[in-house]
Amino acid sequence: MNHREIFMRRAIELARQGMNQGAGGPFGAVVVRDGAIVGEGWNRVVGTNDPTAHGEVTAIRDACAKLGTFSLEGCEIHTTGQPCPMCLGAIHWARIGRIYYGFRIEDAAAIGFDDTEFFRQLALPPEERLIPAEELCREEALELAQEYTRLPDRQHY
Repeated sequence: MNHREIFMRRAIELARQGMNQGAGGPFGAVVVRDGAIVGEGWNRVVGTNDPTAHGEVTAIRDACAKLGTFSLEGCEIHTTGQPCPMCLGAIHWARIGRIYYGFRIEDAAAIGFDDTEFFRQLALPPEERLIPAEELCREEALELAQEYTRLPDRQHY
């Protein structure tokens, strides 16, 4: 058995434990750096009433807290299910370099976790999406953005 399978089996174990405790769906993840697990997570959406508490996100939060950094560059993530758009965004923001997943988006859809509409919506121009979005207070918001660029000790990410 290779080490990646060991990490995936740990993600599956975490997902199973969380699922059986009523925390959320069958989604678990581990973040790995240099052959060692540095973060673990499982779906806690139901248990915490937090729609962002997906397995990948909770594993990323755990890894960042343990490592004391917001950048997980040099890490990989092993997750029971192919990441949804939110989790993909978190993986990109965390700078994780590789994703390993167990079941596919269509497998998740077959058990009631259908992300296909989210992917479809994101592919549409903003004005055609189901959830309307419009610009508001642009000048004030731009001033805020410029204030940020003038902070002397701001940390780039």
